[in-house]
Amino acid sequence: MNKTMRKAAFVSFGEINSPKALIEEMASKAIQEIGSLGMNLLIVDTVTDDEKGADIKKALTTLKAADFDLLIVCIAGWIPSHAVIAITDEYKDKPMILWGLAGDMNNGRIVTTAAQAGTTALRKVFEDLGYKFRYVYNIIGKPAPLDKIKAFASAAFAAKSMQHTRVGMMGYRDMKLYNTLYEGISLKSLIGTEIDFFEMLEMLQLSEQIEDAEIEKVLEGIKRNWDFAKPVDGDFLKKGIRYFLSIKKIAEENGFDAVSLKDVDGMKKILSFPPALIFMLLSDEMNLCTIPENDAMGAVTQLVVKHLTGQCAAYLEFYEFFETSVLIGVPDYVPKEVVDGKIKVTSAAFGQISGGMLNISTMKIGQLTLARLSNTGGRYTMHMTTGMATLRAWEEAGWDQPAPQLPSLEVELDVPVEEFTQNISGQHYIIAYGDHLRTLSDFCYLKNIAVIV
Repeated sequence: MNKTMRKAAFVSFGEINSPKALIEEMASKAIQEIGSLGMNLLIVDTVTDDEKGADIKKALTTLKAADFDLLIVCIAGWIPSHAVIAITDEYKDKPMILWGLAGDMNNGRIVTTAAQAGTTALRKVFEDLGYKFRYVYNIIGKPAPLDKIKAFASAAFAAKSMQHTRVGMMGYRDMKLYNTLYEGISLKSLIGTEIDFFEMLEMLQLSEQIEDAEIEKVLEGIKRNWDFAKPVDGDFLKKGIRYFLSIKKIAEENGFDAVSLKDVDGMKKILSFPPALIFMLLSDEMNLCTIPENDAMGAVTQLVVKHLTGQCAAYLEFYEFFETSVLIGVPDYVPKEVVDGKIKVTSAAFGQISGGMLNISTMKIGQLTLARLSNTGGRYTMHMTTGMATLRAWEEAGWDQPAPQLPSLEVELDVPVEEFTQNISGQHYIIAYGDHLRTLSDFCYLKNIAVIV
C-alpha cells in the first residue's frame, strides 16, 4: 500500500485532573514519532473523562467523518476505562494499538502521569471484548517502541489491502501435486484472495493477435538489459514475448496481482516451451508475483509477503538439507529484484526438455525470511523462519554439461534444521530480505492464522 492508503487514526487520552499542557505535550511528541512511519494520520484532539462526555462526542464526530484502517489508542496519562471504551467499541472491527506513554526524570525523581495504570486497566478488557490489538508501552529514557508499532501497522494495512487480491491461474494442479491445491471459500473468507482461472487456449488465441512491433519493443529491452552467457534462439525469444504479452493482456483485464502457470504438464509438455522467460517478464515488467506449477498457496503467500514488506516475494524450492543450513534455489528464473548485478541468462536443456532459456543470475545474499502459508481444510498455518544466506557452488543432475549454476542460496537457519524440516509444508517457500517475523506474526494474528516458527 502506498502512503495515501495507509490510513490510521490517532486518539490520545488523559484524565481530566492531569496537567493538560503536559498530556498534550506528550501526545504531540508521540504524533511526531508516528509520523516517521509513513502513514496518513488522522489526529483527534486529546480525550478526557470530562463529566458531560464532550471530548468523547467530539472525538467520535471526527472519527466518523473519516476513513481509516488502524486505530492508535495513545494513553498519555491515567484515564478511567469507560472514556476509552466509549470510543474503541465503535471501532471494534478495526485493528488497534494500545500505546502507553512514559513519564520522565526531573532532578533525579520520576515524574509520571500514570499512563501505565491506564493501559493495564485496559489490556485485558480489550482482549475480553475481542479487539484485535497490540499492546506496547514506552520506558523512561528509552526510544519509543516504533518497531513494534510499525510491524503491527504494516500487518493491519496488509490485512486490508489483501481483501481484494486476485491470482490468475492458467491450468490446474500441475504434475497432479497435492500441496499446491487450495480451498476457495475459506481462502476468500479468511484472507480475501480470489483464485481466477484462465485457459491455455485463451492465451494462445490472444498471442496470435499480438503485433510484431510490440514484440520487437520488448525484445530490444531484453537485449539491452540482460547478459546472454550463450546465445538464445531468436524465434524462441519472440515466441516467449508473444506469450507474455497475451498473458499480460489477460492479467490487466482481470486485475491479477499474481500469476501461476501450468508448467511441466502444460507449457513444457503441450507447448514445448519452458516458461522461465514468461515468468521473468511478468515479474519484472508488470510487478506481478509469479510462481510455477499452479501453486495457489505459494502465490497467496507471495501476496502476503509483498503487501507486508513491499518486496517482490520471490519463490525458491528446497534441494538439500545440511546440519545447520538448507540449500534453496530454482530451476528456471528469479525476479530481477533479488539479483546481484545484471540479469544473466543462457540457453540450456534438461532431460527430455530441449532448448529454451534459463536464468542463471547470481542472487543477493544476507539476512532473509522464509515463509509459506498452508491449510488443512479451513485451518490455516504460516510456517516461517529467518536465516543468513550465502552462495554455494552446486548443480542439478540432468542439465547439459557444463551444468548451469542455478539461482540459489545456502541459508544458515536461526532455528535447528531438524525442527524446521518437521514443519515444512511444501517444496516452494517465499523469501523476503531482512527479518520480517514480527510483521508476519502480526498479520497472522489479525487473520487467525496459526504461526509455526
